[in-house]
Amino acid sequence: MTKQSGNRVLAEMLKTYGVDCFFNVPMIIPAAIKEMTAVGVKSIVTHSEKAAAYMADGYARESGRVGVCGSQAIGATNLASGLLDALMAKSAVLAVTGGGTADTRERNFYQEIDLRSIYAGLTKFSARVEKAQRLPDLLQQALRIATTGSPGPTHLELGGFWGAALMEDFDSVMKPEPRYGSCPSFRPAAAVEDIQTAASAIRNAKRPIIVAGSGIRVSRAQAMLLEFARLTKIPVATSLDAKAAMPESDDLCVGVVGDYSRDTANIAVSEADFILFVGSTTGSMTTRQWSVPTPGTPAVQIDIDPRELGRNYPLNVGLLGDPAVVLEQLGAELAGPVGYPAWLARIAELRMQWATTAVENETAEAAAIRPERLCRMMSELLPDGALVAVDTGHSAGWAARNMYLDRPGQSLIRCAGSLGWSFPASLGAKCANPERPVVCFTGDGAFYYHFAEMETAMRYGINTVTVVNNNHGFNQERVLWDENLSLQRNWKFGRTDFAAIASTFGVQSYRVERAAEFEGAFKAALAAGRPALIDVDTDPSAVVPIPWTKP
Repeated sequence: MTKQSGNRVLAEMLKTYGVDCFFNVPMIIPAAIKEMTAVGVKSIVTHSEKAAAYMADGYARESGRVGVCGSQAIGATNLASGLLDALMAKSAVLAVTGGGTADTRERNFYQEIDLRSIYAGLTKFSARVEKAQRLPDLLQQALRIATTGSPGPTHLELGGFWGAALMEDFDSVMKPEPRYGSCPSFRPAAAVEDIQTAASAIRNAKRPIIVAGSGIRVSRAQAMLLEFARLTKIPVATSLDAKAAMPESDDLCVGVVGDYSRDTANIAVSEADFILFVGSTTGSMTTRQWSVPTPGTPAVQIDIDPRELGRNYPLNVGLLGDPAVVLEQLGAELAGPVGYPAWLARIAELRMQWATTAVENETAEAAAIRPERLCRMMSELLPDGALVAVDTGHSAGWAARNMYLDRPGQSLIRCAGSLGWSFPASLGAKCANPERPVVCFTGDGAFYYHFAEMETAMRYGINTVTVVNNNHGFNQERVLWDENLSLQRNWKFGRTDFAAIASTFGVQSYRVERAAEFEGAFKAALAAGRPALIDVDTDPSAVVPIPWTKP
């Protein structure tokens, strides 16, 4: 066999595993980046390590492939903080960092700290590659762990603060296993007896409902969920992360449930007499602090991770397996509709109730643009196949309530809680699928975090559209300060024209102050052929309503 450097082996292995972008901040493995470029893996150099991690996360969620990011040793702590969202959202990301060596540890070497404890709590797997010949087996292990079971981030620390250990030449005998380059790498089925138990419980329900979570996205099970719901006539509520799994216009679509939610979705789930959790962690956000549904409601849960089965709600049975496969099993066992016709009539009533409630603010002609109207206008203009990346806080709340994704191929990804995630994540998603329309919906507070990446977007031609809901502050926090004028600086920002700032980067930019201006700006942004931003001046008094909770 011909000896190769670790840098060449890394480049070829990433290519084999389907990775075509490496999001990084210099200086990390420069020789490997040259090798990556030679084999078709594009280096995307960002302005911060955290943004690089978010881009890798967006890339992974959009493509299903592993997103790869990296930084030298001193930036490794910043990179690690960007992995928290990937961990919570179950996103397969590989972080590559520089690190120490046997000759430098415990000697106050420049930029060197012990990274093991930092990455231990933020990844599924973290290992040191101290010699180049260990790269093949440890890289395979990192990718295998990232994409199996419940996906998540992994980490490799390369010897030397910029990964100089990979300069060594060696003979590699490890053959790549490309199946571990994407999720899900395995699709296990549930036990037949458990399927039969679950089907029996569902048949006995009068008012069954499905609560679908991020596992639907990870499993790429959207089509199977829709097929199962239509076969069984079971209504579907989702977490925000699974929002587009059901078209909003479908009679069985209840909407987003939990803290970021529509009131009528929370009401529907609370009135159900049976819950089928599908790919949902039953965490606090989806269940309104474990009050929706009411604990003790008969339930079955489908999840690929045994740790999630019954974690927060007692179950008739847990179905361990890939959501797409298990839904197919369960559908075959049920073989037709379940529940009472009166339940579907109640769902139709709640859907109409939401439409009647929402229309006032979604069509408001007030001088200051309501965020509800902004979301509705954006929904009507989004093209087929569009992906929307949504931030947390008010952006998530408005998207859950007032964004409607109905056209073929539309989908949504959202951060699991890290404010500022959506803009860099949208860039990563666009890198994963350059032909797809990608729209970022963010607030001004979130956009401040990483707006420097507009320069990155221009440099690499990453042509996303960013819509900034600019209310000039963290207005969701204003209630914390009792409307005290002397404390306004804690939540209220100076008036910033993001369109003017974006134009200095070369971004195609638009400033929208009246609702009538938005349609033209949005259509022009989609057709711009370069990164585009729409700065929308919105009503600072508008706040997302407190979610409905059972009295």
